[in-house]
Amino acid sequence: MPVYTVHAPSPAGADLRATDKFVFVRDGFHFWAMIFGPFWLLWNRLWLALIGWLLFIAAFHAGLSSLGVGRSSIFFADVIIALLMGLEASSLRRWSFSRGKWRQLDVVVADDEDSAEHRFFERWSQKQQGIVNDQWAVDRGGPPPTRNVPGQQFSSPPPLPAGGIIGLFPEPGGSR
Repeated sequence: MPVYTVHAPSPAGADLRATDKFVFVRDGFHFWAMIFGPFWLLWNRLWLALIGWLLFIAAFHAGLSSLGVGRSSIFFADVIIALLMGLEASSLRRWSFSRGKWRQLDVVVADDEDSAEHRFFERWSQKQQGIVNDQWAVDRGGPPPTRNVPGQQFSSPPPLPAGGIIGLFPEPGGSR
């Protein structure tokens, strides 16, 4: 099953209630990024990645040509570069989101993007009950054991042993 990462604009850029701006990035191989690498980068507005790709290809071709490598070898090297572009396309998108002050909200496993959206929003809406506009809060699970929240089963730390000492030596100053 494909894995999707969910990204949202930073709190300075948008409200968390603007769920239409959330972006789902599928992890895995992108065929169109392999076939049409620079056009795929343009389509997804990955400007720095496009500039880096163009500089790399120009330097790579110049280096191979100066070494006297044949045209068929350069073609196979281009095929390998295109394959790497297809494999790393989703990582480039996630990198550009992290540079653009977006934050990753969740990771969802689903068959397609529609079911990933359904799973994410079902889980996310349950977490957001009672949070009106808390844009920095990200629920990563239950509360830590030291948080004193009434009604939570693990809200208080466990009681100390009868002697009050925890460790290998049950009595202060005892024999070793």
